[in-house]
Amino acid sequence: MAKKVIMNEADIKRTLARIAHEIVERNKSTDNIILVGMRTRGVPLSNRLAAEIASFKGTKIPVGILDFSLYRDDISSRDIPLVIKSTDIPSSVEEKVIVLVDDVLYTGRSARAALDAIIDLGRPLSIQLAVLVDRGHRELPIRADYVGKNIPSSRAEEIQVRLVETDGIDEVAIIPKPEREG
Repeated sequence: MAKKVIMNEADIKRTLARIAHEIVERNKSTDNIILVGMRTRGVPLSNRLAAEIASFKGTKIPVGILDFSLYRDDISSRDIPLVIKSTDIPSSVEEKVIVLVDDVLYTGRSARAALDAIIDLGRPLSIQLAVLVDRGHRELPIRADYVGKNIPSSRAEEIQVRLVETDGIDEVAIIPKPEREG
């Protein structure tokens, strides 16, 4: 199976606009919201959501960056070296609504690690999860509050989110997982 594009630039833009409206609608006010992008592609997605909210609400939402690498449960089993990048949350998380933003929700393990990382920073009022794609196959009891698109997929496939900020193009594709040697 070759790469199959399931979301193009216009689809992603429209989806993020809908999620931005859902975040504002659910939280009634934008006063206590901080959007926190999970590295890597959650960061540009959170910036886009903040820009979208600003365009229709006229309110600037703070955006943070979260590196949850040290909270992963697979650190010891990874073949690639762990590279720690900075976490930058623009204010205290105390009594704030934290909206974690990620590109793909799969097993739930990254979201769990991000929850642990946020809780180590303080006690938020609530933590919500926004994802561009939910592909299923959960291994933990985690669900997203805001989902751009549900894409049922096989474990033999990969969902590849590519964004202009990180990859030079906006698209979401399903591709066959590369076969492991050995």
